[in-house]
Amino acid sequence: MARGRKKGWLRAALIALAVLTFLPIGGVLIVAVLPPAPTILMLRQAVRGEGLDYQWRGLNDISPNLVNAAIAAEDARFCSHHGFDIEAIQKALDHNAEGGRIRGGSTISQQTAKNVFLWPGRDWIRKGLEAGYTVLIETVWSKRRIMEVYLNVVEWAPGVYGAQAAAQHWFGKDAADLTPREAARLAAILPAPRRYQAAAPGPYVRRRASRIQAAMGTVRTQNLNACVFR
Repeated sequence: MARGRKKGWLRAALIALAVLTFLPIGGVLIVAVLPPAPTILMLRQAVRGEGLDYQWRGLNDISPNLVNAAIAAEDARFCSHHGFDIEAIQKALDHNAEGGRIRGGSTISQQTAKNVFLWPGRDWIRKGLEAGYTVLIETVWSKRRIMEVYLNVVEWAPGVYGAQAAAQHWFGKDAADLTPREAARLAAILPAPRRYQAAAPGPYVRRRASRIQAAMGTVRTQNLNACVFR
């Protein structure tokens, strides 16, 4: 009897381990070829009454200006790292240790993993899962696919997700038609899309957008976007 119970617990543990192993892999494989379903964040905010404007667009229908702006603002070494930018993480830790505004060191790959597959928050369990998913998407997806998914799921205003919805919400146009200035302004509000305005920005966003637009030139001339456009 006891031996039977022990075998039952072992079988259940093995099944649970198999599910925990293959569920993330299956999810990553599905999103490698299909647009992701509305994320946990999207659904949570929709339940709170913010709406859900999520319009998938392939990268060919998103202005290259927005790709360059995202790299310039969020992850200058996007094409050269394998999911984690150790230098950026160390700089963020050093900055945060000095106090003041908290700075993150997450790459676009990490942000994509978090946005698509996990829940909002800063607990260590979620951070551990984020690292695992980051390794998975960097292994299974191309850099172009990571950028495509990122630009489609990131939040750009309450209830507004992805490049197409953001372009329409802030500028009344399609994502394919964003100018360098508009793309820079969208990238400038990414740290706090609920606080800042892209269409009628205040001084902070204007300054940040100007710096991003200047950095976009470096992204182009130094081919820091090569992994997306080759």
